[in-house]
Amino acid sequence: MTRISTHILDIVHGKPASGVAVRLEMQAASGSWQAIASGSTDQDGRCSQLVPAEQALTSGVYRLVFDTGPYYSAREVSTLYPAIEVTFQVRDGESHFHIPLLLSPNSYTTYRGS
Repeated sequence: MTRISTHILDIVHGKPASGVAVRLEMQAASGSWQAIASGSTDQDGRCSQLVPAEQALTSGVYRLVFDTGPYYSAREVSTLYPAIEVTFQVRDGESHFHIPLLLSPNSYTTYRGS
C-alpha cells in the first residue's frame, strides 16, 4: 500500500492539533514544486492518507506543508512559524511514510514514524 500520512500534536496543550491544513508536494526536475494532494487534520490531529488512490508513490523529493498560522490565530496565540515545510526523500521501493509533527508556537520537531 502506498501511503504518506501525518499526525500533529500540540505539545503545549498535550492534545492533537485538529483543523490544520496540510499539503503534499513533489519536487520536479526543474526544482519547482507540484501540489499532489491536500487535506486537513481530523479531531485526532491526523491526515491518514495524502497520496491519491490513483497515484503511485515514485522516488523523488517530497514535502509536507503545514499551514499552522490559522491554527494559532484561532486560539489567539502568536507563532514564529505560520507555515512549516518538512522535506523528505522517497527512494525506490519505499511505499509508506508517516511524518509526525510535534508543534508549539515557537518550535517544532518532526521524525519518521511507523
